[in-house]
Amino acid sequence: MPFYTLDSTNRNEISSILSEDKWVMACLCAAWCDVCRQYRAGFEQLANEHPDKYFIWIDIEDQADVVGDFDVENFPTLLIQRADTVAFFGTVLPEIRQANRLLLAQTEKTRDELLREVNSSAEKKEWQSECNLRQRLVVPTGD
Repeated sequence: MPFYTLDSTNRNEISSILSEDKWVMACLCAAWCDVCRQYRAGFEQLANEHPDKYFIWIDIEDQADVVGDFDVENFPTLLIQRADTVAFFGTVLPEIRQANRLLLAQTEKTRDELLREVNSSAEKKEWQSECNLRQRLVVPTGD
């Protein structure tokens, strides 16, 4: 199953996955959030329905050093990315069918359509640097 929970032991593996030319959907949630706990089972099922894509569960508190600057206003917040191109970042209703439709809408775009769209607004341009999970996983090791 192409489903991962981001933790300190698999950051390199997930960073490697993000370097592939494959679609990734990440869900940013929190362990204390009841909505997130209920949403997770559906998110894992969505991963089973899309074996050609990767799905990553990220607890924003446990992984604060990775997602600390992400503007997570509510839960669940989804991030959809292909390599270094962030196609979507935002809060969605906790409804898996909506997440599926959103994923399909993004992944049906050609590369040119995707690039045109991500350059179509200041917000989407900002996602490319501020919400790029692949770049965020390159964490300095410290001396």
